[in-house]
Amino acid sequence: MSQQFYVSPEQLMKDRADFARKGIGRGRSVVAVQYADGVLFVSENPSQALHKVSEIYDRIAFAAVGRYNEFENLRIAGVRLADMRGYAYDRRDVTGRGLANAYAQTLGTIFSSGGEKPYEVEIFVAEVGDRAEDDQIYRLTYDGQVADEHGFAVMGGQVEPVAESLSASEIAGADLAAALRAAVTALGASESGNRVIPTTDLEVAVLDRTRSQTRKFSRLSPARLDDLLGDRGPGGPDDGARDDVRPGGGGGAPLVDDPADPTDQVSGSVAPLEDPVTGEPPIAPPE
Repeated sequence: MSQQFYVSPEQLMKDRADFARKGIGRGRSVVAVQYADGVLFVSENPSQALHKVSEIYDRIAFAAVGRYNEFENLRIAGVRLADMRGYAYDRRDVTGRGLANAYAQTLGTIFSSGGEKPYEVEIFVAEVGDRAEDDQIYRLTYDGQVADEHGFAVMGGQVEPVAESLSASEIAGADLAAALRAAVTALGASESGNRVIPTTDLEVAVLDRTRSQTRKFSRLSPARLDDLLGDRGPGGPDDGARDDVRPGGGGGAPLVDDPADPTDQVSGSVAPLEDPVTGEPPIAPPE
């Protein structure tokens, strides 16, 4: 009969934390920035099909770094929870804080369980309010810890150079173009130097409080990014960072909800949460 080796709880938790941090650190950073009209999400993601940033509900968005299959499961669970709560009670009862608490419980339970490995993910849950001071950004780590961020937040990849670049930028109350330029410049910053990220390799989305629709989430296409960023010079070499998401295939004008404008895109990874004609919530299927 083999004898099991004893491992102290402190060492076990340390090993699990190191394992999760290494997996998250191998990816590319995601930046969330509060700007004048809402919350901006910017990430380097060459894939056009596998998104790091997605819509959860009317005013709530989700962003993640790490293993795609793990944070995609969390995103789907969040959409189902929000849709069920909004349908059973009221759409106003779906809040970013409630979703962040639900995610924290899930991640904390998985991390402390000895039966499975910890999730190699960190996530943002953001909610846009009617005023700038009502915007909320929650950062959740692999072990279920929750932090309420203000101004901007960075997770994944080389966090320190990206955060230092954003700290040096004047982004408080900035318009969309200024906030986007600061975020993209920060993502290109690294210990080996600065590089220019092509707009085709950027995934950018916003929670825009000025949108007339109930749903405030919108993606920015590469064509729109070119207009906002302008000429940034030649691109630099890749830094070799990778994510579990792999490719599959200046003035800051306000976002305008123009159906004929192909650059005004709403997330296609989440099914509509209301009827496009009547605006009513979906009808629950018969039991």
